[in-house]
Amino acid sequence: MNKAPTIANTPAAAPPAHGPTAQGPAAQGPSAQRPTLGRSLKSRQLTMMGLGSAVGAGLFLGSGVGVKAAGPAVLISYLVAGTLVILVMRALGELAAANPNIGAFSVYAQKAFGKTAGSTLGWLWWFQLVVVIAAEAVGAAGLLATVFPDLPVWLLSLVFVTVFTAVNVAGVRNYGEFEFWFAILKVAAIGAFILIGAALIFGWLPAVDSPGLSNLFGNGGFAPTGLAGVASALLVVVFAFGGTEIVSVAAAETQDPVRSVGKAIRTVVWRIMVFYVGSLLVIVTVVPWDSEQLASPFAAVLRVAGIPGAETAITLVAVVALLSALNANLYGASRMVYSLAERGEAPKGLTRLNRAQAPVRAVLASVAFGVGSTVLELFFPGKVLPLLLSLVGSTILVVWTSVLLSQFVLRRRADREGLKLPLRMWAFPYLSYLAMAILAAIFVLGFLDAGTRIQLLSTFALTAAIAVACRLTGRARSRR
Repeated sequence: MNKAPTIANTPAAAPPAHGPTAQGPAAQGPSAQRPTLGRSLKSRQLTMMGLGSAVGAGLFLGSGVGVKAAGPAVLISYLVAGTLVILVMRALGELAAANPNIGAFSVYAQKAFGKTAGSTLGWLWWFQLVVVIAAEAVGAAGLLATVFPDLPVWLLSLVFVTVFTAVNVAGVRNYGEFEFWFAILKVAAIGAFILIGAALIFGWLPAVDSPGLSNLFGNGGFAPTGLAGVASALLVVVFAFGGTEIVSVAAAETQDPVRSVGKAIRTVVWRIMVFYVGSLLVIVTVVPWDSEQLASPFAAVLRVAGIPGAETAITLVAVVALLSALNANLYGASRMVYSLAERGEAPKGLTRLNRAQAPVRAVLASVAFGVGSTVLELFFPGKVLPLLLSLVGSTILVVWTSVLLSQFVLRRRADREGLKLPLRMWAFPYLSYLAMAILAAIFVLGFLDAGTRIQLLSTFALTAAIAVACRLTGRARSRR
């Protein structure tokens, strides 16, 4: 018996402004006979996808940058950024539970502010992901080559891209299971790290002296670089939390979208806080904040604990983290461009599905840019990807801003119309205001930092260029 298609895969049907997903007879129509995306993602897979996409190499290898900027007070930066993520995800959860849609925040921006806003956000996020896919393929290959130097980076990169393209065209169930186990490996590694760190701090490891709290409050104090250091670290930390928004994209392909997204939002945010803050607490307690070993902070802690092979172990975990993120980003990019094509904002051919109900052309289009960028990076090492990443480095801030503004507008609209929402933002509108204030502060801090200012301006220029292109192509279509 065929299920009636939902708003998530019937662009011809006019969904409510901000209300429950239509699943009854009103959702039926000519498009009901069209092939639709699979709905076989499980709740546990969705939860681990959100967790896995946010816990990446930025934590395993990049957290040392924040520690060097703020010292132990980097914990404050993580708590502020974590609070922002929790509020943004709750706002996004309200939107996704009311209207599960693979276009997610792009669709919500379209509902709140019009077609140009929605398509601009969709293309911006897609561009961010396809650039990052290339970076992750080359980065994972480079890391693995340090363990197995006989393997050429270009070959490893090509193998990674090929394997994960195959995973993504094999159907959402296979993708979800693959990503689930990838995330499990990362979570297990972090859990083991926190346990080892706690045993070290409390002096439970045999033949290893506990560092006590000297690194936490000595050597310049808890905040050796002052408030400026905390602010500088905040700019580094906030980008590490990017990726959680993929939960809203994948929700539309779950068996029970409303229930699944609510559970994923609730569990992902507190687990991220535990893993990030717990890991950083161990790092700043065990390793001096000005140590050169913070280039690889997890390895530094394991080295102090006397764990053999620490460098190799963390390198392999970082490779898994990068490949997991590559897999998730390829999924997210293909679904976003598929949604754009369904709404007439991208070539219609990108909606073609294979027998596994996967958008094969959307996957290939999303990975093609990554392959091209990877090839260019191999010919011009160190030049191509840094340039592209400087353009998209701040796009996560634009996405989060759009989520908060869309939630605010659509929530007001829903309240006026008396719509009952399955998942509501806490203490609306006050916590929405708080999240907007934190984001505004991050933008201000970004413009005070020379390097971040360039990233922000590049991202704004890219966003404006995409908006102009979307506006012009929209007008051209309306004239036909």
